[in-house]
Amino acid sequence: MESREMAKIVCKALEDKKAIDVKAIDISEVSVMADYFIVASASNINQLNAMQDEVDRVLYEQGIHAKSIEGNRQSTWVLMDYEDVIVHLFDEEDRLFYDLERIWKDGVIIDAADL
Repeated sequence: MESREMAKIVCKALEDKKAIDVKAIDISEVSVMADYFIVASASNINQLNAMQDEVDRVLYEQGIHAKSIEGNRQSTWVLMDYEDVIVHLFDEEDRLFYDLERIWKDGVIIDAADL
């Protein structure tokens, strides 16, 4: 599956779980680590866990398995590595603190609806 299509599926899954401010950052021209970072926030830990479960479920149904997942059920930041697409799920406070959109400002930030 093409990485842009995978990013689109991830964004849709996150929006289905009412994720806050879903963004895709196209880093394909500035890094060899991945093609896209997907960044989204949750208002509480239960929502963050639901978002993680939904992303994993929809990609699993497409035959795509996480290379690794960092964070646990109590974490306020979860990183899901699907090789070409890396998903960052935060609580709102941690997202502001880490500010990945600023760190990866050389990438192209795409609103999830525009994928």
